[in-house]
Amino acid sequence: MDLFLQQTFAGLAFGGVYACVALAVVMIYQATDHLNFAQGEMAMFSTYIAYTLLHHGVPYWWTFLLTMAISFAGGVLVERIILRPVEGTGVLNEVIVFIGLIAIFNSTAGWIWEYTIKPFPSPFPKETLIPFKFIGPHDLGVIGVTLLVLAAVFLFFRFTPVGLAMRAAAQNPDSARLVGIRVGWMLALGWGLAAAIGSVAGMMVAPIVFLEPNMMAGILLYGFAGALLGGISNPVGAVAGGFMVGVLENLVGTYVPFIGSQLKLSVALVLIVAVLVFRPSGLFGYVVVKRV
Repeated sequence: MDLFLQQTFAGLAFGGVYACVALAVVMIYQATDHLNFAQGEMAMFSTYIAYTLLHHGVPYWWTFLLTMAISFAGGVLVERIILRPVEGTGVLNEVIVFIGLIAIFNSTAGWIWEYTIKPFPSPFPKETLIPFKFIGPHDLGVIGVTLLVLAAVFLFFRFTPVGLAMRAAAQNPDSARLVGIRVGWMLALGWGLAAAIGSVAGMMVAPIVFLEPNMMAGILLYGFAGALLGGISNPVGAVAGGFMVGVLENLVGTYVPFIGSQLKLSVALVLIVAVLVFRPSGLFGYVVVKRV
């Protein structure tokens, strides 16, 4: 029982990272109707920015906020400069741009910071005030940060004029334009928010897996699995899916002998295929019906 509880809580901690990635993926998907395959590389690059700020003596939580702000601005620029010219030119062109972004961010990070593995500090203490043997302070902090991010995103989209405008632009761009909403800029802001949320995932997972240019490759796959499992049309469902994938990955890797730690990534692939075959809308998503 102790092993089961330990693996469950550890899965929830990793699930918090997957949930952040899933939330970022869903935000861009709802705005553009495409999956951003470069989401992981953007998060990795943001984490290197945080690493640089920390090594210049900036306190951690100031670094956290500055990295989110820089990532937001970077996401807006990527949409305005790189994606805007190919918008509406076809799915293949946009997918090629996403693949190009993966190569650009990965190679640029390796060129600037090199491909050596670097330690990344955790902002949470090594011991909690109330000892708990099933989960460490960093894991508990990851879960708390993920829930805070989800709450902030919910409040933003529910109660702010800009958030409501972004929702309207994503759901019905033509009607949004008729009431004066600048749909193009709402899309850019969506990319900025997704980049900022992705940076949170990078900063939370870097103390666990260490910092290097390829650190988000597998995590992005888990994020996609979480988004599809929870529902690509439902941000809250995507976050729930991310936590579920984290727990399921750990339990399967522990209790299924032929999988172990070496084949844990296959769990995400099996989940993606299973959801696409049996329930494409996900557990908490809804089916979108479009008139052709």
